Amino acid sequence: MSFEYEINPQAIEQESFRQIRELTDLSGLSREQQQVVMRVVHSVGIPEIAAQVRFSENACTSGMEALGDNCNILCDVEMVKQGITKRMINHLPLCYLNDPQAAALAKERGETRSMAALELWRSNLSGSVVVIGNAPTALFRLLEMIEAGADKPALIIGMPVGFVGAAESKQALWDCHQKLGIECITLLGREGGSAVTAATCNALLRCNRGEWY
Repeated sequence: MSFEYEINPQAIEQESFRQIRELTDLSGLSREQQQVVMRVVHSVGIPEIAAQVRFSENACTSGMEALGDNCNILCDVEMVKQGITKRMINHLPLCYLNDPQAAALAKERGETRSMAALELWRSNLSGSVVVIGNAPTALFRLLEMIEAGADKPALIIGMPVGFVGAAESKQALWDCHQKLGIECITLLGREGGSAVTAATCNALLRCNRGEWY
């Protein structure tokens, strides 16, 4: 069999983003916010999801500055970690989900490993970019830690996916970010996941490199 399809990677990407701009309402967004929203749409293939993206006042600026300074990137799961484009960073993102200490602490406390793993984040939180794409319990725990006095990251990208706690954790992030004094980018509702969350971080990295679409 023979099929006709585009094989040039640059042409595929350019046409993808041409269609996204045509199908997505980007009005009222800054240049950087547009890049994030387009990457979110690109990762899920649903233009309408753009309406669910939320940015705190200085989210993109704070995140880009931190990433430009080679900050720690803290990930809730390995899939998010693997989704960060390695050519655009100088050291690997951190994920402690599979650390034996996290497993032992989770068993001791009777909580998820994602929650327990955040205890291993503490020394790296200050000025970091946090990328949570899978575990609502991790996002809830992070908010609790910050409220209790833990160091603040430069940006929280909180986009966990699912039916139990996902929408609620993201709404909590959005509702309390000003009170806690944190910058955030989130995707309201049940949608989200590792790909869309990593894509959001990658969009900011691309902006820093002058890669615009």
